[in-house]
Amino acid sequence: MAQQATPVRTARLGRALGAEPATVNGVALLLPNGEESSARRPSPLAAASVRGPGRRLARAGADQQLAVHAVHYRYRGWNGDEAHLAQDAAWAADEAVRRYGDVPVCLVGLGMGGRAALRAAGHEAVNSVVALAPWLPEEDGTAPAEPVKQLAGRHVLIVHGTNDARTDPELSFRLAARAKKANREVCRFEVHADGHGLSQYREEVLALAEDFVLGVLFGRAFSRPVQDALAAPPPLGLRMPLAAGFGKSLRH
Repeated sequence: MAQQATPVRTARLGRALGAEPATVNGVALLLPNGEESSARRPSPLAAASVRGPGRRLARAGADQQLAVHAVHYRYRGWNGDEAHLAQDAAWAADEAVRRYGDVPVCLVGLGMGGRAALRAAGHEAVNSVVALAPWLPEEDGTAPAEPVKQLAGRHVLIVHGTNDARTDPELSFRLAARAKKANREVCRFEVHADGHGLSQYREEVLALAEDFVLGVLFGRAFSRPVQDALAAPPPLGLRMPLAAGFGKSLRH
């Protein structure tokens, strides 16, 4: 009896979060957290964790015709050189172009999804990246450094809690410093005393991401803190403190 072939897993986007505009002018792809190594299917909780922020972003960008999707990975893990989550992020950018045409794409990743967003930034449709508490590998000298050349020509925002015990904030600072040497459009905000989930200052983090995404996709003026962070030389623009209450005075 012939063996049945193992079905090939595929990544997917699913329906847009919020109301999908009739004409799309920009796309934000949300990349959930993952694990370092796992061939299991992603937890449903992973995609669910980005739906709330995704709907908020969709509402904020409704006037500009923003489409927001959560990416459903094939696997739970990054899985070494396979870099499955980055592969799926690049596939999702391809899918956004297939659905919506030649529109700018922003990759918004959390944790391991932050690493995927940074790694997949070289896709020709991607003009920007938001990496929230990105998981990055330890720099022990035995493996090549996490690449940054794909970030050239992209706007990059990294946000990290100073008390993150799961993903070392110093690693994201070092990556940002290397990227900034070749690309001035890189900034990084530090959330004082917040942990990996960035839950203590959740509203401020979401407001910052919203401000950045609408700016990079639709040319809206950035808030003053983002302008200052992009303009400041290292290390100032890469250790910009996120002020408590950020977003309350921004335009709506």
